[in-house]
Amino acid sequence: MDAEGDQVSMTVIDYETAAYDSDCESSVSDSGRLFREFARNGMVKLEESAEGGGGGGEYGAIMKSFLVDMRFLGEEIDVVAVHKNMYSSVAGQAKLEAFRVFSRAVAARRGGDANVKYGWYGGSPDEIRDVVTYGFVGSGKFEKGVSHGVGIHLSPVNSPFDSALKAKEDENGVRHMLLCRVILGNTEIIGPGSEQSHPSSTQFDSGIDNPIAPTQYIIWTSYMNSHIFPNYIISFRAPCLIGLRRTWRSAKTPNSLSMSFPVFLKVLSRFVHPSKVGLILNYYNEFRENKIVRSQLIRRLRNIVGDKLLSSVIKLCRNEVN
Repeated sequence: MDAEGDQVSMTVIDYETAAYDSDCESSVSDSGRLFREFARNGMVKLEESAEGGGGGGEYGAIMKSFLVDMRFLGEEIDVVAVHKNMYSSVAGQAKLEAFRVFSRAVAARRGGDANVKYGWYGGSPDEIRDVVTYGFVGSGKFEKGVSHGVGIHLSPVNSPFDSALKAKEDENGVRHMLLCRVILGNTEIIGPGSEQSHPSSTQFDSGIDNPIAPTQYIIWTSYMNSHIFPNYIISFRAPCLIGLRRTWRSAKTPNSLSMSFPVFLKVLSRFVHPSKVGLILNYYNEFRENKIVRSQLIRRLRNIVGDKLLSSVIKLCRNEVN
């Protein structure tokens, strides 16, 4: 199904396609404890070889959507597996039917359009397993002064990077993210630091951080298990993400960054060779590990990028954040 309205089109089998019988356990029996947990909950591993080398079909579409926002990390990203929710159990069928019912209900209230999108969700291995098994529990992770409301926060299909940062490694260094169908309905803007936990009026169903190019979808706790349907799990290794968190705020000069480092790195990658991005990422990790001080990091940035480009990139980053 084409996810109309998303900046990156997803060509995947419609979530309303009838499930087929499959021996899920045997298909992932050698893929580790967590993969077996996925299998027990109706998830089937998609095989790259069955998709024409990964260039087409569901596997290829998911890979494209995942890598489009992660390509600046280059060879540091290693996709281990992609699992699909076949909703073949009684519980799975019930969850799918509930999602369909709520989609139709929201569409009826909103002029025929439920505004269903794809969204990424990253968490710890145990959290991803629990969501697949039981559904979402609690109100998500709230950071005072930073989070856009209290609820479940997902990244748009074309922007998985924020969710990838929230995905925690398992014992094998593998991170896991959900790719979900999300009923947005009518959206309202939720600013950073907002403690809003429900729609501000009956005219709205969900929240976004930016009306033009949203980077977050906010699904309120009361809707988290009716308006979010996990379709896929992507499992990947990304050692370069260790320690890469949102930092460096309140800057006023080109010698200090006024945006999160991930945003800076993403924008910078448009203008410099991937080898330079990798070098800067290594320096940043050294800074995070207290091997170098902030002034040394800034000096190395200036030497690699140059003051003129560095200043331009920072301005672009401020525009993207705002």
